[in-house]
Amino acid sequence: MDIDSLDGTPLRSRVVEGMMVALRTRPLHEVSPDVVASAIGEPAVVIDQTFPSWDGLLLATIDRWNDQRTAPLMPVAEQHGTVRFLRAIVMANIADPSLMRFLTATLNIAASPEHPLAPMLHSRWRRFHTFVQRSLERDIVLGREPRTMEPSRGSEQLLATYEGLQLQSMVRPDMDLLDAFDRAVTRLREGWSREYVPPVWDLGLVG
Repeated sequence: MDIDSLDGTPLRSRVVEGMMVALRTRPLHEVSPDVVASAIGEPAVVIDQTFPSWDGLLLATIDRWNDQRTAPLMPVAEQHGTVRFLRAIVMANIADPSLMRFLTATLNIAASPEHPLAPMLHSRWRRFHTFVQRSLERDIVLGREPRTMEPSRGSEQLLATYEGLQLQSMVRPDMDLLDAFDRAVTRLREGWSREYVPPVWDLGLVG
């Protein structure tokens, strides 16, 4: 092993980077400690020694990769608003779709209440939702978004649009994701500009 491999911190970082390399060429279910080890030129035992838990490596990879993608875009939210921030993420995902594929692959884990990793994944999704909601609150104060929009509802609608279109683009590779996002968000924001009126359903038409 090289000298870096003897230092826990650099080796841990290299293993996470190796996981990211592997996930850019393979789906999550095809990635194993052997594949990650090959990506960094180390024996497979190094992966187990550095991350005794595979779940720990998954979580570390999510955090590192998300930070690398999102941190440089944070000023967009402050300077130009929440919608432009999410649009910037969409553009980053179009340029490198591997992270979104990885996050989508972990949804099955997050949706399994008995899985030990589920609560930690939930906390990360909630954290992102909270950021978007608070960013929308700031947008309202600054006049970027209308006061008729309730931030808690606006954030769930905006994220549903963002995440739903991302998912569609994975199974419809011919889809123009950025155009679809722009169109959907334009329609959504038009609705925000009006007071919400709950629908009155004609239950006699059901069935």
